[in-house]
Amino acid sequence: MRKWMMAILALSATTPAAHAQDLAAGQSSFALCAICHAVGEGAQNKLGPILNGLDGRRSGSVAGYDYSDAMKNAGIVWGEATFKEFIPNPAAKVPGTKMTLSFTRGDKDASDLWAYLKQFGPDGKIK
Repeated sequence: MRKWMMAILALSATTPAAHAQDLAAGQSSFALCAICHAVGEGAQNKLGPILNGLDGRRSGSVAGYDYSDAMKNAGIVWGEATFKEFIPNPAAKVPGTKMTLSFTRGDKDASDLWAYLKQFGPDGKIK
């Protein structure tokens, strides 16, 4: 019985780490996104809008960026779930969006990318 309890404790101690989001991996994934998007202090809109303050932001709302009507009217409030629905196939989630490419390689990659992005506040500073 003691071995059984030890096994459960060992498993429960390692499980959260196995599911933890990896900021370094998210930053690495963002390198591909950086072709079109920017984050951090001093970020500017590029081919895509800046992604500072993405967590809780409404779609189509970054000042100075020329969004498609589809994205302006999508009514999305960005959070981990909506991001993970959008990023594998943006055009399927928001038909008519300008963003037609995706760079994620599955749910873990999307989770890591979200973890990296959500750390940036609206001012571009890491929260």
